[in-house]
Amino acid sequence: MKKILGVLTLSVAPAVAYAGSELSSANTAWMLTATALVLFMTLPGLSLFYGGLVRTKNVLSVLMQCFAIACMASLIWLLVGYSLSFGEGNAFIGDLSRLFMAGMTRESLSGDIPESLFFMFQMTFAIITPALIVGAFAERMKFSSVLVFSALWLLAVYFPVCHWVWGGGWLAEMGAMDFAGGIVVHITAGVAALVAALVIGNRNGFPTTAMPPHNLTMTVTGAGMLWVGWFGFNAGSALAANGDATMAMTVTHISAAAGSLAWVVMEQVKYGKPSVLGIVTGMVAGLGTITPASGFVGPAGALVIGISAGVICFVMTQAIKRKWKIDDSLDVFPVHGVGGILGSLLVAVFASPDLGLFSGFGAEPGSGYSIAAQLKVQLIAVVVTFVYTAVISWALLKLTGVLTAGIRVSKEDETAGLDITSHEESGYKF
Repeated sequence: MKKILGVLTLSVAPAVAYAGSELSSANTAWMLTATALVLFMTLPGLSLFYGGLVRTKNVLSVLMQCFAIACMASLIWLLVGYSLSFGEGNAFIGDLSRLFMAGMTRESLSGDIPESLFFMFQMTFAIITPALIVGAFAERMKFSSVLVFSALWLLAVYFPVCHWVWGGGWLAEMGAMDFAGGIVVHITAGVAALVAALVIGNRNGFPTTAMPPHNLTMTVTGAGMLWVGWFGFNAGSALAANGDATMAMTVTHISAAAGSLAWVVMEQVKYGKPSVLGIVTGMVAGLGTITPASGFVGPAGALVIGISAGVICFVMTQAIKRKWKIDDSLDVFPVHGVGGILGSLLVAVFASPDLGLFSGFGAEPGSGYSIAAQLKVQLIAVVVTFVYTAVISWALLKLTGVLTAGIRVSKEDETAGLDITSHEESGYKF
């Protein structure tokens, strides 16, 4: 248990200089790299991944939404997001003492790295989380509504949950384990995506009309960028260049590879042929599922987590689209939401030091770690985050509809495509 608390303390290092702490050049250099890698995940990684999955007439709209969210989230993070997430505050939300980074100087430290670097690293997480939700309402939501909803969602969902888990809030006090964002990023984004798909409704023609990806080459390119960028996402969450970071990188890679192959095996069994789209989707499922566990489990545990992600997320994707007829356009909930839930529960198992070959690194042998007790904490964190995110996201979507006179484009605009109707541009000139 001491090991768990130590890693959790490191992962949510308070944004103030410790008395007597000194700058670590090695850790600073690594965190500069990790920060760039996480931003690379959104721009251009996620943008290209999503852009290739939509139809030709909507490719620019998806790229525009991801780019604009990145810009907007950055400014909101500066204004109030960092303070609400990591300010002292109370058990549920941070205070307003760090508006516009008040009090930060060139010498300010967060642990042994510059506070400005901690600020930037955490900003990249606040950027990618609402950008993930874009995949649920792709091809049919007004650009103005995307921006308004994303801004409100950051304020009402992401910042509070971030504070609960990483900012010293009530879930952190309870001992919830989320090394790099299974709860904070993937569950919140996945649940919001499911609610958005239900509120905004299916695309015209779904599910009877085929809507295949227009450019899988673009999608695979973006997927490769996501895989590489994820090393910054997970290994960077150690906030240091040490063994926790290297193990997090190792298990991240193993889970991604296992998730990819498990997904294509499922496709082979069900359809007789594996697909390129399947192998990259399985990769994302493996990455999202290992994220909360990446600082606590070992390689063998990561293998099981990755395989589980490929199988379970595949089944959920089929259920959402084919059985329940919910048009989560780019499978955000079954991949990120379900993956985040699965990883947040499995970390309680594979962090145990008592599983032999499958033992994790979340606690020292003989520490009294209890799988059942930790699983209870993880389950509470998952359920509360799921319910809170669902309720608040629904309310924000309704509010956005009022503020922007409806969140969905007209049927005519949807048929013509959002590139032309929303931006007066087209992605391709033939």
